[in-house]
Amino acid sequence: MDRLLPSASVLTLLILSFFSGVNSASFKLVNKCRYEVWPGVLSGANTAPLSPTGFALKPGKSRTLSVPKAWSGRIWARTLCTEYSPTNFSCVTGDCGSGKIECAGSGAKPPATLAEFTLNGADGLDFYDVSLVDGYNLPMLVVPRGGTRGGCSATGCLVDLNGKCPRALRVAREGEVGRVACRSACEAFGDPQFCCSEAYATPDTCQPSVFSLFFKHACPRAYSYAYDDKTSTYTCASADYIIIFCPLPYTRYNYYYMLHIYCDVLFNFSGTKFYMG
Repeated sequence: MDRLLPSASVLTLLILSFFSGVNSASFKLVNKCRYEVWPGVLSGANTAPLSPTGFALKPGKSRTLSVPKAWSGRIWARTLCTEYSPTNFSCVTGDCGSGKIECAGSGAKPPATLAEFTLNGADGLDFYDVSLVDGYNLPMLVVPRGGTRGGCSATGCLVDLNGKCPRALRVAREGEVGRVACRSACEAFGDPQFCCSEAYATPDTCQPSVFSLFFKHACPRAYSYAYDDKTSTYTCASADYIIIFCPLPYTRYNYYYMLHIYCDVLFNFSGTKFYMG
């Protein structure tokens, strides 16, 4: 009977093996903004939820989350949040609508800059990107650490686009002049051409618009519209990830370059041409 009982060393190895499979990666969220943010976390379908799903992160602070082996989902930062009571919490940008600091399975209300992950996908690779498809609310950078395969490149959007956001896409805080976010053309106009929906639901029929190009020129590594895969999706294997809100250099984009893009958007949108060929 005693021979059927595993030794303490075997039990230890089994336990370590189990936990190394469950918590195979870590996400370190770092707030380099000059203001407090409230990160939100949404797990994908059939994926174990992370804990917590939302929390406060003061300037200069960081927090590390343990991530299951095959996790997929998205992470973003909520801004300008107010907690009126434990069940009455809301944010001006990136709000998840839960009424609490934790998002509890709810995603970000656009516009919001998103970090998106699929861990341990095809060929054992992690797939990750920073997306402006749902609009933009702050700069973000994703940096892999300790990867064994894949390009393992950093990606993100390093600049503050709110100040130069095209007029039709601007989001301002109620009763104030300052801009707090920049909407996608899909959200702003609901046009299938901008949303890559209905008759425009394939890579051949949905092309970049002058509005998505505003984001792409400023942040060439980030997703700017639904079929922006070739220049925006990155891979790595067995990595941990650092997700930085407002990474350095946290500056407004070159004024004259952004003015040039802005004028192109105004010119094209004021006429009948929506797309740049």
